Amino acid sequence: MALFVAGLSHKNAPVALREQLAIDDDKLRELVRDIQGAGVLPEVVVLSTCNRVEVYGVAEAPGEARALAFRYLCRHRGIDLAGVEPLLYTHVDAEAVRHAFRVAASLDSMMVGEPQILGQVKDAFALAQACETVGPRLHTLFSQAFSVAKRVRTETEIARHAVSVSFAAVELAKKIFAGLARRAVLLVGAGKMSELAAKHLVEQGAFPVYVANRTWSRAQDLARALSGTAVPWDELETALGTVDIVVTSTGAPEPVVTREAVRRVMHGRRGRPLFFIDIAVPRDVEPGVDTLTDVYRYDIDDLKQVVGSNLRERAREAQRAEALIEREVGKFLARLGDVEVIPTIVSLRARLEEIRVGEVKRTLARLPEATPETRAAIEALSTAMVNKMLHAPITKLRESSRAGAGRSWLELVHELFALGRRS
Repeated sequence: MALFVAGLSHKNAPVALREQLAIDDDKLRELVRDIQGAGVLPEVVVLSTCNRVEVYGVAEAPGEARALAFRYLCRHRGIDLAGVEPLLYTHVDAEAVRHAFRVAASLDSMMVGEPQILGQVKDAFALAQACETVGPRLHTLFSQAFSVAKRVRTETEIARHAVSVSFAAVELAKKIFAGLARRAVLLVGAGKMSELAAKHLVEQGAFPVYVANRTWSRAQDLARALSGTAVPWDELETALGTVDIVVTSTGAPEPVVTREAVRRVMHGRRGRPLFFIDIAVPRDVEPGVDTLTDVYRYDIDDLKQVVGSNLRERAREAQRAEALIEREVGKFLARLGDVEVIPTIVSLRARLEEIRVGEVKRTLARLPEATPETRAAIEALSTAMVNKMLHAPITKLRESSRAGAGRSWLELVHELFALGRRS
């Protein structure tokens, strides 16, 4: 049976179609059971995220299995299969293993190095296990995929470079303050990007959070969402004196934080640094603020430069990760090939051992006067002959299986030695 993966992703399918195909966990349980129950895929895992829908399976005919799986999926989602079929890709055996490893390690993601996909793959695998649709082949594949993804994370720096503006701002703040635990944050304006930056800061331990906005109700709503405190707009300068990090995104046509206001604030801070993340266009923080002692300011262009540099770093680390995955694919296929031929090797050895034991008994029956030494010599001679005869076919079976051509040799050995029909 062949190992395969079939599906579509952000690389070849529009978001509108991916949204239509996305399926929640309750329906996913029903789907994987239905697919396996059709009798074509004894093993199946379905991965459904916002950026990909993929079916991993084991089947005699991957093309037939793919058609069946997506026919069931489209039926569940009320979609015409004819609009999906032309977009589907299929990877078999070595390519399927490579794809699974790359997906788990986030090398096939829209944002290379993002951490969410590994958790999503683990959830899909766990759901399939709970539905009892995972057998030895997929269990081995996904277990190794998780191990490879962990190695990519620990042995490369693919995930250690911020590639979003909001997270890049947080990384800069961490460098300035040597950690963000208990650092107070002020949001000036309630834009989406500033909210996202604030959430990243809170995740890194920053607290408390204050929100100042010209519309008081909006300040209250956002402060509540961040477990923070709303600050009246006319108390903005006072708030600047009490916090460590200021995130601005107001949409105002002129700066709302002036150099003079910051100069007044810094007199009472006694050397405590003040860090501005200005992600507004036009800018909210007046240029020249960062000429003041202990004041740091980064605007959207600064942050985009950081993101661009980090994307290039990720690309370099991705090359290292790809090389690691290639080595692991080779190792996995060798192990998988060995697993496939082991039952045949065991049967072959048992068959020849049965013949050897029978012939030794008949020979010794004709030599009733044989000494213990002679009997031992006959046993050793016959065992050595069997081992030598087994060496060539066993070696050939392993080599052909690792090269992807093991099936014909397995069938030949079963036929030649009357080992019976393989399961």
